Amino acid sequence: MVSQEEVIVVVTGFGPFSQYLVNLSWQAAQGLETLGLGDDVIVCAKELPVHYSKAQELIAQIWKTIKPKLAVHMGIAPGSQAVILEQCGKNQGYKQRDVCGVCPPGHCCVEGGQDILHSIIDMKTLSRHFQSLGLDVIYSRDAGRFLCDFVYYYSLHLAGGKSVFLHLPTRGALADLDNLLPLLQAVILAMLGQLEAQ
Repeated sequence: MVSQEEVIVVVTGFGPFSQYLVNLSWQAAQGLETLGLGDDVIVCAKELPVHYSKAQELIAQIWKTIKPKLAVHMGIAPGSQAVILEQCGKNQGYKQRDVCGVCPPGHCCVEGGQDILHSIIDMKTLSRHFQSLGLDVIYSRDAGRFLCDFVYYYSLHLAGGKSVFLHLPTRGALADLDNLLPLLQAVILAMLGQLEAQ
């Protein structure tokens, strides 16, 4: 039973694709569920397949059944050494095939949807805060037109902006979960703080 003070945060990571047979984003989601975000936050981890329609089904299920205060979606940014905070998701341009070799109909996420949807979390302010602490956290407005962007847009569409997307590094110190997870905890708690202040 969830008390009135407790909030639910869903964290998602992706399953395997290409050469990434173990996806760091799913490992990070599981790690966050294990470590938690404090006594008043329930963390629920969900693995998303690198498959447009199946990922959409799972995102819809999350918002219909779990109804989190915030959904934190994560994917990897091959070659990056920083955690990238994505501000917005795009509706069009999904021409890269998923693990089943399929693109979404019309290369579009939501037929008739807005071109761009923004998170209600101010990613620029967050990135500046963590940069001021000497941490590798950067701001972005382009999540890439593959499953990461697709999932983000769809979640923003269903959640009225109460979603975020984090691209995780595959190189450098933050590619190590022991270093990454404490930073992700701090970032997500800062996001919840923003929500509380709104």
